[in-house]
Amino acid sequence: MSATLPRADTAGASPRPGAYGNYIGGQWMPAASGRTFENRNPADTSDLVGTFADSGPADVERAVAAAREAFPRWRALPAPRRGEILFRVAEILVRRKEDLARDMTREMGKVLPETRGDVQEAIDMTYYMAGEGRRQFGQTTPSELPNKFQMSVRMPVGVAGLITPWNFPMAIPSWKTMPALVLGNTVVIKPASDTPLSVVNMVGVLEEAGLPRGVMNMVTGGGSEVGSPLMRHEGVHIVSFTGSTEVGRKVSEACAPAFKHCHLEMGGKNIIMVMDDARLDLAVEGAVWGGFGTTGQRCTAASRVAVHKKVYREFVDRFVARTKALKVGGGLVDEASEMGPCVNEAQRATVEKYVKVGTDEGATLLTGGHRLDQGPHARGHFHEPTIFGDCDPKMRICREEIFGPVVSVMPVDSFAQAIEVGNSVEYGLSASIYTQDVNNAFRAMRDMYTGIFYVNAPTIGAETHLPFGGTKNTGNGHREACVQALDVFSEWKSVYIDYSGQLQRAQIDTEVGE
Repeated sequence: MSATLPRADTAGASPRPGAYGNYIGGQWMPAASGRTFENRNPADTSDLVGTFADSGPADVERAVAAAREAFPRWRALPAPRRGEILFRVAEILVRRKEDLARDMTREMGKVLPETRGDVQEAIDMTYYMAGEGRRQFGQTTPSELPNKFQMSVRMPVGVAGLITPWNFPMAIPSWKTMPALVLGNTVVIKPASDTPLSVVNMVGVLEEAGLPRGVMNMVTGGGSEVGSPLMRHEGVHIVSFTGSTEVGRKVSEACAPAFKHCHLEMGGKNIIMVMDDARLDLAVEGAVWGGFGTTGQRCTAASRVAVHKKVYREFVDRFVARTKALKVGGGLVDEASEMGPCVNEAQRATVEKYVKVGTDEGATLLTGGHRLDQGPHARGHFHEPTIFGDCDPKMRICREEIFGPVVSVMPVDSFAQAIEVGNSVEYGLSASIYTQDVNNAFRAMRDMYTGIFYVNAPTIGAETHLPFGGTKNTGNGHREACVQALDVFSEWKSVYIDYSGQLQRAQIDTEVGE
C-alpha cells in the first residue's frame, strides 16, 4: 500500500484522496478490523484528505511485536550508522519541504508559512539528532583507587511508545522519534487522528532513507483503542506523550505500575508582560503572533497579556486594530491568509464556550467572539481572533487553557504584580516580558517559574538546540529537544574496570600506599 498522497498543485486544487494503512514491520497494512476513518480539511470539510486505518489493540500488539523483534539488531548497529540514516532522512525532508507543508495545511489548517516552519523544525531536529550518532557523550572520571578506570555510557531503553498531538503534526513526532532512534530504541507511534497524514509522510521518508524493517512502526486510530493499549503494553518500555494535562495524568497513572519511563509535555497558559517602558509596536506584533499564530492552538500560545496601566489603553487600542486586520482563511485557497481554522468542530465549540465564559465573567469583549461561517469560511471551522480586555487574573479565561484564538488582557500596577499574575496559574511552560530595562528583564527571567522565557519576543519560537518543556502541570520533569531529549530515551550505565589484578575496595582501601 502506498504511503504517499498525490500532491496539491500550486493553485491549491485538491488532489484525489488516498487510503492509508498502518506501518508495521516494514509493511503498509490495513487495520485488523478492516475499519477506516476519514480525515477532512478543516478549512473545507467537503475536501476528503484521505481514509486511515481505524486500529485497535490487535494492531498495537502486532506493532509492538515487530518493534521488539527489530530491537536487538537496531541496538547493535553502531550509533554513527544510525545517525547516517537520520541524516539521509533530513536530506529527503529538505527536498520535499513544500509538498509536506501543503499536505499539512490541508489536513491541519495552519497557514503555509507555519506549516513550512513545522517541517523545518522536523528537518532541524533530524539533522541535530543525526549528529548525536557521533556524540552521545558519557563521562570519564578518575578513580580513588590505583589501576582502575571508570566511565558512564548511555544504553537504549527498548521499545518507545509515542503519542503525538495534531497541532505540530510533523515537528513533535520528530522531536520524539529522532532521539529515540539514534539511541538505538525502536518505535511505535500513534499520531493524532486529526492529522495522521503528516506522520504517514514522515514514516514514508524514514522508509525511503533505508531504516530497517520493524524499527519504526505506526498505528493510527483513537486514544482508547490505540493509545491506551500502547501505553499499558508490557513490551513498551518508555511512553512519550504530548497533549492535555488531563490525558497526561492518565498516561502517568498507566505507566506507574510497571515503573516504565514516562515523558509528558502538557498544557500551558502563557503570559506576555508589557511594561511601561516597552516598545509598544514590538509588543503588539508579539502579542498578535503569540496569541493567534496556529489559531492559538499551541501549548506555548500567549493567551494572557499583562499590561502596565500607564500604557494599557494605548497598547489595547493598537492590539485590537492589528488583530482586526488579520486575514483569516484557508491557507491553500489564499496564501495571503494569516490565520487558519480551528482543527475541528469540537475545538471551535470549545472556543465558543470560553467566549461565553468570558462574557459571563464580566470581561470586556474588544474584538471577535464569533464563528466565521459565511462566504469563503462557510465550509470550514473558522472563528474570529478574539480579545477580552479589563480581565481579572482570577477569571477562568485567564487561568484555563482554551487552545484557540482567544487572548485575555489584564491591567497591572507594577512589574511585581505582573510577575505575581504570571505565576498564578497551574501551568509553567512559557513567559515573556517586553521592557527596555535590562535589570527587570533579568529579574523576570529569574522569578518566572516557567521552563521557557523570552525577552522582547512572544512566548513562542523555541529552537531545537535548547531543551523544551515546562514546570508544574505542564510537564513531569523531562525535556524535549537538545541533548536533554537523550535522557528521556536512554538509561545510564556506570562502568568500572579494575586492572590492578587484586581486590580493591572502594571507600575502604583508600589510604595512600595501601
